[in-house]
Amino acid sequence: MLYFTFFLTISFTIYGFYLLRAEKASHLKKRMSAFVGGIKEEAATQDEKTFNAPLYDRIGKPLLNDFKRSFKKRMPGEKEAKIETKLQLAGSPFGMTPVDFRLLQISLALVFPILAGVYGAILNAGYAGVFMFFLVGLAAGSVLPHYYLSMKKKARNKSALKELPDILDLLTVSLEAGLGFDSAVSKVVSKKDGVLSAEFHRSLEELRLGRTRREALTGIKNRIEVEEVRAFISSILQAEKLGIGMVQVLRVQSNEVRDRRRQRAEEEAMKAPVKMLFPLVLFIFPTIFIVLLGPALIQFLQTFSK
Repeated sequence: MLYFTFFLTISFTIYGFYLLRAEKASHLKKRMSAFVGGIKEEAATQDEKTFNAPLYDRIGKPLLNDFKRSFKKRMPGEKEAKIETKLQLAGSPFGMTPVDFRLLQISLALVFPILAGVYGAILNAGYAGVFMFFLVGLAAGSVLPHYYLSMKKKARNKSALKELPDILDLLTVSLEAGLGFDSAVSKVVSKKDGVLSAEFHRSLEELRLGRTRREALTGIKNRIEVEEVRAFISSILQAEKLGIGMVQVLRVQSNEVRDRRRQRAEEEAMKAPVKMLFPLVLFIFPTIFIVLLGPALIQFLQTFSK
């Protein structure tokens, strides 16, 4: 009886171990099936998304990216750096890269002359006229991209100059409240919108990525061509280097910026009479003379005609 009990115990133990192993294998098989099925389903979903995507996303965009990479390899480094500087000063409109800008310039230089030549042919301008239209279109297509960047740069600099006094005041108040410089800049970025706020936000992101404060602030100087902004950044860097209090430096900068703004307003006011002279002579005075002397001249002519 004892042997029989021992045999049953051993048998049930082995059978239980076998069942446990089989259950683990079944569970592992189910998990693998679910994982493989998920991968297949995800791949099928991805293929379906790719198939249902627009033709440009499936074919045109990859071809365009390959063409851009090939074009970038053939683009001179100095030319690329020069265009990159212009784009940064203009605020990188539409997120354009130097390659995008160069391709846009070439495209306009090809399309505008053709359109202008066709327009000249429609007007029956003759061979010389069509050629003149072609040259005008070529000049416009070559100049317009650079002109657009120049206008964007001027608007950006004007906006930065207008925002500077408020930025200085907010920084001063934040520093006086006990915040550190980076925290004060973060507070200003959260409260203000505009060119300078965007630039300071970019500098904070660069600091988080490991760049030094000097490098991040120097980047702002390189991206904004405004004397007051560059003087402000230089004073901050100098104060940090020499250990001078930031609040005192910001107060001095704020007073200087407001003085320069007042001086510019006075200069514009002094230029106003000169600017008004030509419209007065060309448009206002002739109208006044016609209104005042017209009736007398008509009466004079009628009298002498009799």
